[in-house]
Amino acid sequence: MNRIAKVGLTALALAVVSPAVAQEENAEGGAIGWTPVAVGLVSPVQLPWGCAQWDVFGLDLGLLYMDTAKVYGLGVNGIAARNRDDVMGLSVSGLCNYSEKNVYGVRSTLGINIAKGDGYGFEAAGFSYRKNFTGVDCNFLGAMQENVTGIQFGGLANVSRVQSYGLTAAIGVNIATKAYGCQTAGIFNMTEELHGAQIGIVNFAEQCPWGFQIGLVNIIMDNTIKVLPIVNGYF
Repeated sequence: MNRIAKVGLTALALAVVSPAVAQEENAEGGAIGWTPVAVGLVSPVQLPWGCAQWDVFGLDLGLLYMDTAKVYGLGVNGIAARNRDDVMGLSVSGLCNYSEKNVYGVRSTLGINIAKGDGYGFEAAGFSYRKNFTGVDCNFLGAMQENVTGIQFGGLANVSRVQSYGLTAAIGVNIATKAYGCQTAGIFNMTEELHGAQIGIVNFAEQCPWGFQIGLVNIIMDNTIKVLPIVNGYF
């Protein structure tokens, strides 16, 4: 038996006997144990058996869909993955990565990245949504969050419902309640409060404590001259 086959059988054996290391289920209904390898078709048809009952510290591999608790390591799923606890490492799926808590590391999908908690690291998707994000973000359509810190690239729109810190760039539109850093868009940048720069065809800010705009139409509502072509600013 060659080395690769031995490694594969060892990993499968660990997954099958992982109930031996099971813990008592906690009061909140969390994981009953942990496993170094989880392999399945569609949860709960997986080894070890059980939907969202096992923490995975290693490899989480699903042909179609896996529903797990905590994953620290590598998660690869053909269609979608659902994680009910924190995720740390690399998560890749065909259409959707969904986490009910925080995500640390790299997530990539052709469809949607969703986290009910915060995201830290690098994300690439068609569209991303999470509570807050810190890191580098690349999305074909765009992204939405409360706060973003770092660099964000989007196709149609990037929306920060509270604040953006750093660079937010979009082919279409950037929107943030407060913008710190630079908003650059092919069409339109909008913020209630600008602290930095806006670069686009049309730029709009309700207030600008400090900063400037570069574009065809530049609007700062609390400035002495509210609308200017090419450049508008307040320092």
